[in-house]
Amino acid sequence: MKLAYFDDYKLGVVEGAEVIDVTDVVQDLPHRDNLDLMAGLIAEFATLRPKLEKAVSNGEAIPLSSIRIRPPLPRPQNIDCMAVNYMEDGTRDAPAPINAFHKSPSCIIGHEDAMVLQDIPATVFEGEAEIAVVIGKQATNVSASDAMDYVFGYTNFIDGSARGLQPPGSNSFFQMKSRETYAPIGPYIVTADEISNPQNLQIKLSVNGDIKQNFNSDDMAHNITRCIEWASSVHTLEPGDVLATGTNHRGLNAFQDGDVVELECEGLDVLRIRIEDDLKRTWSRETRLERQEKGFNPPIPPQLSGKYMPESDD
Repeated sequence: MKLAYFDDYKLGVVEGAEVIDVTDVVQDLPHRDNLDLMAGLIAEFATLRPKLEKAVSNGEAIPLSSIRIRPPLPRPQNIDCMAVNYMEDGTRDAPAPINAFHKSPSCIIGHEDAMVLQDIPATVFEGEAEIAVVIGKQATNVSASDAMDYVFGYTNFIDGSARGLQPPGSNSFFQMKSRETYAPIGPYIVTADEISNPQNLQIKLSVNGDIKQNFNSDDMAHNITRCIEWASSVHTLEPGDVLATGTNHRGLNAFQDGDVVELECEGLDVLRIRIEDDLKRTWSRETRLERQEKGFNPPIPPQLSGKYMPESDD
C-alpha cells in the first residue's frame, strides 16, 4: 500500500496515477491536527488496514495530476540519519564505525517543494540520496534478528548539507544538516510488504536529468537490521520515526539555484524537488568521484561565482 498526504493534508492511498481520500477512516485517532494522522495510522495499521481497503474500494479516485502531494511524514518525532554507512562501491577497506546524527523534523519538505540554500558561507551545498526506513511501532533495544518486525515501510529521503561552515572542529553536523528544507521526503510511504528485499534496491539521483548518484542498497556497511538495533539502543524509536540509511558519497555534487533534483529508490516512485538560492551562486558540476579521479583531495567541487566565493591565490 502507498500512503500519502495531499492538498490540505488529507490522508490518501495511492493506486497507479490516482489517490483515494481515506481521511475519514482515521479521524477518530487522537491528534492535534491532520499532520498527526499518519503516525497514528502507522501505529494502528494492523487494525485499520481492512477499513482502509474498504474505503479505497468504495472511494472516489482523484487524479494525482490534480492534487498537491505533501510530505508523507511532516512531523516525525525523530529523524535519525546513519553516517558513512556505505562501502563506496567496495573502495573502503572496512566499514566505518556505526554512527548517526539527528536531523530536526522542521527540515522536512515534500514532493515538488524547494530546498533553499541560505545566505551562509558554506563551501558547497549537497543532497544525499537515501532510502529511509519508517518505524512501525515503539522500538527500544531491539535485536537485529527482530528488527524487521519494527519496519512499517520505506520512502525516498534526501539528506541536505551545507558543508564547510566555520569554526572548524565545532559541532558541525547541527549547522550543516538541520537547516530548514534540508530533509526532502516522499512522495509516499510504501508499506514493507511491497518491498521484498530492501537490501537490494537501486538508488538513483539525477540533477536536471543528469544521473549523479547510482548505487545499490546492498553496498551498505551496516545493514538495516543493524541500524535499527543500534539506533534503538541509543533512544526509543516511535511509530512514524524516520531512519535514513546513508548514501554512497561518490556521486555527490553541488546543488545550485534552478536545479531540479529527482530521487528514485527502486519501488518507491520519484521524489522531485527544486533548488532555490537567492544569491545565484554557482559551483563546478563535477561529482566527487570525477574530482577524485582528477587527483583533487578533498574532492569538493569549487565555487565558481557569487557571494562567499574564496579569493583566488593568484
